[in-house]
Amino acid sequence: CVVLDTRTPTDRARFGAIAGSIHVPRTTLEWRVDPASGYSHPRIRTFEQSLVVLCNEGYSSSLAAASLQRLGFVNATDLIGGFAAWCDAGLPVEPVT
Repeated sequence: CVVLDTRTPTDRARFGAIAGSIHVPRTTLEWRVDPASGYSHPRIRTFEQSLVVLCNEGYSSSLAAASLQRLGFVNATDLIGGFAAWCDAGLPVEPVT
């Protein structure tokens, strides 16, 4: 599973990130994950991979996951409640440097 963090660099620096997540700003998400774009992240190799999109509170990530599904990522979803829900659940966060 690959976690795609679409939050701003400022939010990531201020609040931290989920370990192993990939920062992909929402404005570049589609071409940064599409293996055919020539600009995709090396950890994203196939349309069958599990992708979880993460934003601050789970709103824009729902739209982003739907967009990825339309592109053919059959296992794209989002984290309900976003990064705020992750933190509220007491799950680990690491500083972003």
